[in-house]
Amino acid sequence: MLKQRVITAIVLLAILLPALFYETPVPFNLLALVLIGAAAWEWGRLNQLSQTGALTLSGLCLLACGLSWWSGLLAQRLPLLWALAGAFWVLAGGALLRVGVAGWPRIPQLLRLLGGLIILWLAWLAIAQARILGIEFLLSVLVLVWVADIGAYFSGRKFGGRFSKGKLAPSISPGKSWEGVWGGMTGVVLLALGWNALGGQTLYSLLAQRHGLMLMVLAAIFMAAMSVVGDLVESLIKRSAGAKDSSALLPGHGGVLDRIDALLPTLPLALMLASL
Repeated sequence: MLKQRVITAIVLLAILLPALFYETPVPFNLLALVLIGAAAWEWGRLNQLSQTGALTLSGLCLLACGLSWWSGLLAQRLPLLWALAGAFWVLAGGALLRVGVAGWPRIPQLLRLLGGLIILWLAWLAIAQARILGIEFLLSVLVLVWVADIGAYFSGRKFGGRFSKGKLAPSISPGKSWEGVWGGMTGVVLLALGWNALGGQTLYSLLAQRHGLMLMVLAAIFMAAMSVVGDLVESLIKRSAGAKDSSALLPGHGGVLDRIDALLPTLPLALMLASL
């Protein structure tokens, strides 16, 4: 399993890094389009669609993203759209975690599929716009999610259960602890302060320059919290579907949704914060 994980990670990096650092955003946005299309197929399969139905959902997602690109939407500032996306994730994410695993199947299938289509379209639009804003800006968002995840993992293993009486969401993801969340948030705050001190065109420097360090820190904590929401929502859906992974497209890593779940809310939120 470890060997598979390492090989898959090396192959992904060999594809991702040249696309990310290419002189224009086109290769990266195309690669993101392929991944979002795969994630849409996984979403369909997790929501009881047939193979043909899941491929149709993937095609619709690719069509929506392609039309957005063709129409010039990537070059436009979309503050209202990102504000609505942020509000949607906060409200819908909280509602889904409240109803839990048992509540997911009670949502009409068409609504679940449409919601997934919108979520994935917004994620692609956000990552494409972030790449246009700059490689460093995009990396500052991606690294925030990675640091939150790594900090939560090590903090949870070291301190899990020592300071809190219960798990974070035992019926959804029994392994996650409150100590892990706090550790991830601490790592994100240190990342934001450190990267802002170094300068550069990042989300952190943008927020600090416009609104001050305090709002920058609060925004970083908020995004770290929402990355946890994205992770838990995907876990809830998989548990409801009786699936361990969203698919087996990435050997050793599961599926595309397993890799991007925490990015689904944080990418639109980053664009929302940048457009304040």
